[in-house]
Amino acid sequence: MPKVNFFNEDISFQPKHKRALREWVKRTIGAECHTLDELNFIFCSDEYLLQINQQYLKHSTYTDIVTFDNSEVEGSITGDIFISVDRVRENASKFQVPEEKELHRVMIHGTLHLLGYKDKSKTDKALMTSKEDEHLKLLSL
Repeated sequence: MPKVNFFNEDISFQPKHKRALREWVKRTIGAECHTLDELNFIFCSDEYLLQINQQYLKHSTYTDIVTFDNSEVEGSITGDIFISVDRVRENASKFQVPEEKELHRVMIHGTLHLLGYKDKSKTDKALMTSKEDEHLKLLSL
């Protein structure tokens, strides 16, 4: 049974509309011709995610998201997406969007990484942003 789970580490946070978010993530994965095994969204603080970034990626910067692909079968998604709620809030303010909308953007960004989309080059980033926008429009709350 495919699962989308929500956890938190070192903070007390749960997203609103969990059932709708689960269905949206599952639809996104299906629309991209993949299947879902298990996907965990772990909400945490800046400091917690900084430690993960340093330990696993050797980066010493704050970030809004770190995605771990644990898939063992090609085309089947299994992963952990760590999201800094602090960074989401700060970015929402910076970009003048509602916090919930920024959270959804970050969630789908991590999901798209698991689906094979990259964002290091200018071309890859443009495609990633386009895919984020496309799938954000399909979220019904």
